[in-house]
Amino acid sequence: MASSRPTSAVTAHDLGIPVKFNAVDYFVDRHLREGRGERVAISSLGQHLTYSEVAAQVTLVGSALRDELDVHSEDRVALVLLDGPEFVCSFFGAMKIGAVPVPINTLWTSSDYEYVLNDSRARVAIVSEELLPRIQAIGPEDLPYLKHLIVVGDAPVGTRGFLDLLSTGTEHMVTTQTTRDDAAFWLYSSGSTGNPKGCVHLHHDMVVCSALFGKGILKITEDDRCFSAAKLFFAYGLGNALMFPFAVGATTILVPNPPTAAAVYEIIEHDRPTLFFSVPTNYGMLLAHRRDPDPDFDLSSIRCAVSAGETLPAALFERFRKRFGIKLLDGLGSTEALHTFISNRPDAVRPGSSGLVVPGYEIKIIDQHGQPVTQGETGLLLIKGDSVCASYWNQHEKTKQTICGPWLHTGDHVRQDSDGFVWYAGRADDMLKVGGIWVSPVEVESALTEHPDVRECCVVGRKDHDNLIKPSAFVVLRSGMNPSTQLGKELTVFVRERLAEYKRPRWVDFVEQLPRTATGKIQRFKLKE
Repeated sequence: MASSRPTSAVTAHDLGIPVKFNAVDYFVDRHLREGRGERVAISSLGQHLTYSEVAAQVTLVGSALRDELDVHSEDRVALVLLDGPEFVCSFFGAMKIGAVPVPINTLWTSSDYEYVLNDSRARVAIVSEELLPRIQAIGPEDLPYLKHLIVVGDAPVGTRGFLDLLSTGTEHMVTTQTTRDDAAFWLYSSGSTGNPKGCVHLHHDMVVCSALFGKGILKITEDDRCFSAAKLFFAYGLGNALMFPFAVGATTILVPNPPTAAAVYEIIEHDRPTLFFSVPTNYGMLLAHRRDPDPDFDLSSIRCAVSAGETLPAALFERFRKRFGIKLLDGLGSTEALHTFISNRPDAVRPGSSGLVVPGYEIKIIDQHGQPVTQGETGLLLIKGDSVCASYWNQHEKTKQTICGPWLHTGDHVRQDSDGFVWYAGRADDMLKVGGIWVSPVEVESALTEHPDVRECCVVGRKDHDNLIKPSAFVVLRSGMNPSTQLGKELTVFVRERLAEYKRPRWVDFVEQLPRTATGKIQRFKLKE
């Protein structure tokens, strides 16, 4: 078994990252200097791009943003993009000129995009054609900072095509000199109020994650082929499908389509990934899907399968292992920390746990008074590591509450056993993680209460048949309204029309009143019970 001794936090300096540093040089340009230019970097829907070809397109994007659209250092460039080469080249192209790419959730609604585009003050948004209607539904007067809308695909009047923009770029451009502590990119993490928070990540952060988890735990090499069902727009997918393979010159398999069970199996059998990444909800979907007639799906190319985003139930682990002979490596990470800091590993798996602390990170578990808990006792998890974001954009108080010196308050409750394995116990702030993505109960409640028949409601997490958390709504109807199965279905559809699909309640229970404290605060724990 791997050592469970406490580890010390590794810094960017410890890893030899120089002060003058641009991450694009490390993740893209370095491979050309070291002779990996002709290796396949991206495989996507039959298209294959080498590292030399990626480097060339990154330069075209960066120079076009700078010279054609007047994007400067530290300007934000929003990426509302499905997974594919355009995402990779836009992400690194913006960073190459010192600008700041901001990947945005492709499952959001127009109101979500309006908030984030204004909060980030992005001057440019690069958008997949399929997602464009959600941006166009926002009035131009409601997006005062956005100056240019670039479309990957057919560009309607008032926008500009991505390929047309690339045609204005130059083939040679020196990478802008930044430092390892400059802002490199932002990722938005949902908050307890429902409004996402912009996590400001620095140029060294991706290198730290790649070194500690990608190389340290997964032992990734240039011969690996990475396929992530989790998409590039959030931290887990960004690490799986971009940071880790590009850190070593491996191949990433990118697919724009939703990761349905049938699609995932088809990609695995056709593209033969060696590293597969997904979330427990998707692993449950894979187990529920069978080929008729047999034989079963061929997953023999996978040497390591990783799970994160939500707790992986032990029963799901065992069902997957029994069917495919693959041990799922569950882990715990966050957008703030960029990727995984606690994980099971090939030589140390304990089903149902989040695993051991990843070497290079430190943790401590404290009680409500800030004191360390005794071994085996549940407390609030704090972590220390040099991949933690610098701050939340434009949220000073929240930053102070969450990042205290070198320690990140994760908001997770955990316990640690005598062997060092960490066991997840839930969120401190009642947030739900559904399919690997945070859901704010407050946001779902707000949507529900817009319905004319709803007086008040409360949304909590409930475990489904796979023991995975999904939103469940308790609803108090207005006077004169009668509960019914049909009304419950109507409320689910009502929410689905206003919020992203994964946020809809899977169950609607009608109650006469919600349990409250003497001061009127809803007692969520009673509803969870």
